[in-house]
Amino acid sequence: MVNLKKYNDVSKLFVIFLTFFFIASCSKQSYTVTKIEGKRVAVTDKQGTNPEIENFVKPYREHINKDLDSVLAFCPETLDKSNGKWQTKIGNLMADVTLLRGNIVFQAREKKKIDICILNSGGIRSILPKGNVTARTAFEIMPFENSLVVIALKGEQILEMVTFFIAEKKPHPLAGITFTIDANNNPKNIMVQGNPLDANTTYYVGTNDYLANGGDNMNFFKKGIQKFDLEYKLRNILIDYFKEVDTIPVIDDVR
Repeated sequence: MVNLKKYNDVSKLFVIFLTFFFIASCSKQSYTVTKIEGKRVAVTDKQGTNPEIENFVKPYREHINKDLDSVLAFCPETLDKSNGKWQTKIGNLMADVTLLRGNIVFQAREKKKIDICILNSGGIRSILPKGNVTARTAFEIMPFENSLVVIALKGEQILEMVTFFIAEKKPHPLAGITFTIDANNNPKNIMVQGNPLDANTTYYVGTNDYLANGGDNMNFFKKGIQKFDLEYKLRNILIDYFKEVDTIPVIDDVR
């Protein structure tokens, strides 16, 4: 006689086993990264060029190159930031142009005038070569997206700025202010727009957004009492200036 109860118990165990097996197999698996491999694929590799993509991009590339390579002005000599101890010709140009073009926007918006401009020498990333000047030249000199910011500083912070400039011994672009340095490396005869520095006067200083936040240890900007973001990229300032002039001036005055 067959023991059906025994077979029923075995079937139940088998069903239970299958249930746990499927539950376990469907549960979330945990994986660990054991190896990472990478391969460099050059975007200029013609073997990997997709003709459809190339045909789509080509007219845009040609249009951009045409805009970038259009001649805007002429530079009579190469301007290089490495030529000069306290100031350079390209730094003088950068500061003067930023002060000039920045005032157009600042006066229109705020009915105020920028008194001083100071930029950082390290922000100038290329020379201004002798010959034809294009928009591409501006992109090479100023490849970053820095924009012009105006900070209102009291005269005592202007003195801090001058002291910082002397201690740095770097040709940071400077405009709107002149001073002399005595034998002890102290500033003397500080003049802002032709007038003696007044500790109680508020001066409007144009700079880039990086320095305005204390970059390059220019912490005196953090003491500003007002801040105006002109939303005017330094690169665009250069391009607009190049469009206005025929020949770029070589500025080699003493500041």
